Amino acid sequence: MTRRVFLHVGTPKSGTTFLQDRWARNRDELRRQGLYYPDTPSGDHFYAALDVIKRDWGGELARAVGQWDALVSDVARTKDDVLISHEIPAAARPEQIERVMSSFAGDEVHVVLTVRDLARQVPAEWQEQIKHRGTNTMAQTCSLVRKSRRTDSKLWFWRVQSVTDVLTRWGSGLEPDRIHVVTVPPSGAPRDQLWKRVCSVIGLDPDATYAPAEAVNASLGMAEANVIRRLNLRLANAEIHRGTYVQLVRELLVRDVLAERNGDPATLPASMFDFVNEVTDEWLDWLEGAGVDVVGDLADLRPELVEEEKPRNPDRPPMHVVADAALDALAAVIVQAERAGATTDPDRPLARLGRMLWRP
Repeated sequence: MTRRVFLHVGTPKSGTTFLQDRWARNRDELRRQGLYYPDTPSGDHFYAALDVIKRDWGGELARAVGQWDALVSDVARTKDDVLISHEIPAAARPEQIERVMSSFAGDEVHVVLTVRDLARQVPAEWQEQIKHRGTNTMAQTCSLVRKSRRTDSKLWFWRVQSVTDVLTRWGSGLEPDRIHVVTVPPSGAPRDQLWKRVCSVIGLDPDATYAPAEAVNASLGMAEANVIRRLNLRLANAEIHRGTYVQLVRELLVRDVLAERNGDPATLPASMFDFVNEVTDEWLDWLEGAGVDVVGDLADLRPELVEEEKPRNPDRPPMHVVADAALDALAAVIVQAERAGATTDPDRPLARLGRMLWRP
């Protein structure tokens, strides 16, 4: 029987962190069911994926060299079906995709794309960019999204979020029944619904006993996102090392402090809805005509316009809320500095950061 290889290639912000963490925590159960989810030194498939797309990622590309070949060599030792998952290969160019496909010559390759409606994706990608040192406002992000081409785009957002473009690149040469589009359920749906949909594609028993996912991709409210965005502006010329930024900003401030505040979420500006509806119509027409395997309901991709009595501007949250969030962040840094002994050890990341920020 031909081995099946499932390539879950995106999209970002479509439940990928939840899925990947749950697969990783249940590797033994997946293996019992005949599915191999490769382990790596980092525990995930990020570096192998980065090795494929060859994109500078905060200085991590050098570490990624050779990781795809290492993953393929590992996978070659099993006769079980295989699942490889990361969202950044959604941006891969045709020649990079060809490299991936040639790695599994003789296998039955399936491409899996999890997709969420654009009304949630635009704000989600905005704050995700902020968590990676981005400084654009929501208005600037929306302008770029509207003006940039969606096919073979230079804009990261469309490279990974343009469903028809991603599937055209990744589905080239595959039969439609090997291309699986899994829709992300709307807000308020049971958390396991996405899990069960993906299980049905890759052949896992949805009713088996699985350890729950623990990792989350921290979501920020409007005020909290603006604290980090403004902090990024202040840090722009400070030459902060990636490890320091990850430890202090993404992990301490974003994940441990600001995400826990459960602030009012940023929503898509009403002025963008005609545009996202137009794009969604194009996607749905294409998906219906392409005959690919759709798991879930295409109606899940219809943007939901939330009527607000007083529309919120994601770029102008109440200043007292921003100030309160900033004070929470500052307090956390001081507590962390005390615990880490940063004030007495000049080589600690916090001490280095302080010297850079206060340097004349």
